[in-house]
Amino acid sequence: MRFPRSSGTLIHPTSFPGKYGMGDFGFEARQFIDFLERTNQTIWQVLPLTPTGFGHSPYASYSAFAGNIYLISPDILNKKGLLTETEIESIQLPSNTVADYDASFKNKDKVYQIACDRFFKKMTPEEKEAYLAFTAQNKHWLDDFSLFMACSLHYNKKPWNTWDQDIVKRKPKVLKAYREKFSEQIKFQSWLQFEFNNQWVELKKYANNRGIRVIGDIPIFVDHNSADVWANPEYFEIDENGNRELVAGVPPDYFSSTGQLWGNPHYKWDALQKDGFSWWVDRFKHMFEAFDAIRVDHFRGFDEYWEVKATEETAEKGRWVKAPGEKLFDTILEQCGELPIIAEDLGYITEGVEKLRDKYNFPGMKILQFAFDSDSTNSFLPHNYSQNSVAYSGTHDNDTTLGWYNSASETERHRARSYTRSNGENIHWEFIRLGMLSVADQAIFPLQDFMGLDGRHRMNIPGTSSNNWLWRYTEEMLQSIEEGHICELIELSNRQIKRNT
Repeated sequence: MRFPRSSGTLIHPTSFPGKYGMGDFGFEARQFIDFLERTNQTIWQVLPLTPTGFGHSPYASYSAFAGNIYLISPDILNKKGLLTETEIESIQLPSNTVADYDASFKNKDKVYQIACDRFFKKMTPEEKEAYLAFTAQNKHWLDDFSLFMACSLHYNKKPWNTWDQDIVKRKPKVLKAYREKFSEQIKFQSWLQFEFNNQWVELKKYANNRGIRVIGDIPIFVDHNSADVWANPEYFEIDENGNRELVAGVPPDYFSSTGQLWGNPHYKWDALQKDGFSWWVDRFKHMFEAFDAIRVDHFRGFDEYWEVKATEETAEKGRWVKAPGEKLFDTILEQCGELPIIAEDLGYITEGVEKLRDKYNFPGMKILQFAFDSDSTNSFLPHNYSQNSVAYSGTHDNDTTLGWYNSASETERHRARSYTRSNGENIHWEFIRLGMLSVADQAIFPLQDFMGLDGRHRMNIPGTSSNNWLWRYTEEMLQSIEEGHICELIELSNRQIKRNT
């Protein structure tokens, strides 16, 4: 679908400042939304809000449906009367530009159980009705996820395919026994998802009431160690013992001589199609309820995907396999109606990918940092954009624009200076200006670029497994942004909207 001409900011909630070691859905999140409103921006884009797995990556999750419980704000729990001032003060941590996830998780675990116990002890009839409605509406994933998390804790967070074989194979009598044995933990996990949903719905409403749309992110693949694979083994390329057989990745290219072996189990597309793609339909419905639009990661994988045997150590020995992209999206379109989707169509894109993207009128992504490594035909240069696209200076996987400029070749730097008719001193603002003035319907910029930060403040370095997803800003950094300059560019580029007064 086409989106209105608009502009916004990319920032993940974990990057917000705050007192608990990582950003969350509390007061600081609303401060950020207030910044968007003051500067006439109308988009907030986030990374996946699902539970983080290995390396704290939001793209490696225990569930494609559940929320990251550590985004629950202790301050909001305090306002609800579920935590005392003393209890939230006891878990406070220094606030700086690096998240302390381990300490934050440990501290929050202590008080979440207290809050849960108080909720059930003192819940009103209205709260009970809301809780039961949530569990009923989300039963299709919540029951399995809550049991999965209870079992994971019981087995010291070891991968599910290493648990006792009876629970690995989900024998009905064993499932029943485990549900009874872990009933209190299952209740706790369900409440955490209920509270996550409540806080997210209120935060999104706060944004929507100020004319701001929230764009979510849906990774194409799911983690092997997830409730999704454990509960739906018939949909994934695993053997009867839960071990991966065929996994995802990308082949060797200019950036890597051995390719990238991601390790996510591939889908059994035939089984999914035979079942009417019900798992995917549920997933998209869930996302459309949680967000105003979604970015679909690795969109190419819906046209064709790189398949590698799980026994391989690199992604070199694999093959391209055709995926049922049109059949899938036709089904989702039929079940969900209009599809507010942005296609992450970066990397080597084939004619088939473009055809699939354009059939459903999904806008693609244009990254300005990719625009200066060749000549004037480069598709990432603004004069080559189509209107139905999204202009970015960079994404969470890129360096900051200042970091990119500082490390780019002199040829690329010269091309960037020539194109922007500048000396490169404020290259981040030059790129923001290019994106704003382009014909792209949407222009979105990482918050770091509005702040003019260098490469020390990037969010992620693809292909590395440590020291990623940690970046946070401080209140002072947000206050230092030249808000007037943003307002001028938005007005100049006709990206403002008339807000309700």
